Amino acid sequence: QLQLVESGGGLVQPGGSLRLSCAAFGSSLDYKLVGWFRQAPGKQREGVSCISSDGRTYYADSLKDRLAISRDNAKKMADLQMDNLKPEDTAVYYCAATESVTSVQAMCDMSRFPSYWGQGTQVTVSS
Repeated sequence: QLQLVESGGGLVQPGGSLRLSCAAFGSSLDYKLVGWFRQAPGKQREGVSCISSDGRTYYADSLKDRLAISRDNAKKMADLQMDNLKPEDTAVYYCAATESVTSVQAMCDMSRFPSYWGQGTQVTVSS
C-alpha cells in the first residue's frame, strides 16, 4: 500500500519561498500521477500542481508563475517549489498520487478523487 509523507511546510514571510517534499513508502510512484493540493480554512480543497510519470506538468492558472513541480521516480520523491508566497497561500498542502486518470489537468481538477493522500503539511504566510 502506497503511503505519502509531506515535509517542508512552515511559517514564511510574504515574498518568501518554501520547498515542499513528498516521499513515497510501501510502493513506487512509477506510472502514477503525483499532485499537490491545498485546503485553506473554510474553503474547498483545490489542485495546485500535478505531474505525470514522464514529466508532463499542470499548474493552477493563478499560481503557475510562482510554482515549480518536480519528481524523482528512483527516489520516490516529488517536490513543489513555491516562490513569492502570499498570505492567501496559507493552507494545508497535501501530496496525492493516482493511477485513475492519465491527464495531469484531470488530476488537479479532481475529476476523479486521487487514490492516495498524505497527511498534509501546514504552510503559513504571515509577517
